[in-house]
Amino acid sequence: SESNTISVEMSSLRRSLLGFYLGFRQGEIERPASEDSTPLLFTITPGETAATIATRLERAGLIGDALLFRLLVRYRGVDGQLEAGDYQLRPNMSLEEIVDLLQHGRPSEATITIPEGWRAEEIAEMLEERELVEAEEFLRAVREGEFEYDFLSDRPEGISLEGYLFPDTYSIPPDCQTAQIIDMMLANFGRRFTPEMRQEAARGGMSIHEVLTIASLVEREARIPEERPIIASVYLNRLEAGWLLESDATAQYALGYQEGTGQWWKSPISLGEMTQIDSPYNTYLYPGLPPGPICNPGLASIQAVINPAETDYMFLYHKGDGSHAFTKTYEEHLENQRRYGE
Repeated sequence: SESNTISVEMSSLRRSLLGFYLGFRQGEIERPASEDSTPLLFTITPGETAATIATRLERAGLIGDALLFRLLVRYRGVDGQLEAGDYQLRPNMSLEEIVDLLQHGRPSEATITIPEGWRAEEIAEMLEERELVEAEEFLRAVREGEFEYDFLSDRPEGISLEGYLFPDTYSIPPDCQTAQIIDMMLANFGRRFTPEMRQEAARGGMSIHEVLTIASLVEREARIPEERPIIASVYLNRLEAGWLLESDATAQYALGYQEGTGQWWKSPISLGEMTQIDSPYNTYLYPGLPPGPICNPGLASIQAVINPAETDYMFLYHKGDGSHAFTKTYEEHLENQRRYGE
């Protein structure tokens, strides 16, 4: 009918005018709201209209003009196709990029932080809590997975990736597989453990695996950053002298999970307990280094082992405030036990 024809023509005219207007403002559509690249979590709730989404985007500083956003999604015919979900948006994204992204419902990346000194089981538990992977699947891959990195070549047969899972903040994409998450950590380790550091370790007569193993002891022992190179020197001096390392943390690692407290690192732990844990990781019973790292050390502990302080110290004792008393002789060590002991 004639009225329908007029209606279609009016609609077509409106669309042409809108297209012309958007063409006139194309520069703004392609230009970001700001140069800020900080990701912001933006959530679209089910049933939310393009108008309210536009207003919230503008208030969040993610777009410069809410009306322009509404006109663009209407012109494209996608105003009803903005998907509910979580998004990581940045103010330095253009209006066009944001409109494209919000149509496809790409879920937000998960941001996780692995602290220095965690063991693989603690990482696994955190990943499971965040619903990224199952803990047991992650641990199986850490124990048995095959990953092709040159720095893994001197790792003894049958030893897990403990120590190589570099502690840092990671952005995990949705649907990321267990092996991919481990790959991210290993690749990060490969970048952080530089060729220069490898050369320095080799000059000191240590393999990467040995450096990491000692660094893991330093990581668990140190509370004050400046003490790391001194603690490293104590372990290296004891190794050179052929003494037992007698690191409490190795006994804690061997002891494992404590059902009563939900801890992976039993504290306090008595000397009597530590001398009864029969494990090659327990340096109260077994000489030399444990078979591998007891946790995943950070860069500062690794560097402390590669560049240790030059000392004659053979003993360290917790003073109770996070710091240590360092001594050369057993007699001095006993004196510290009397001074700082319970």
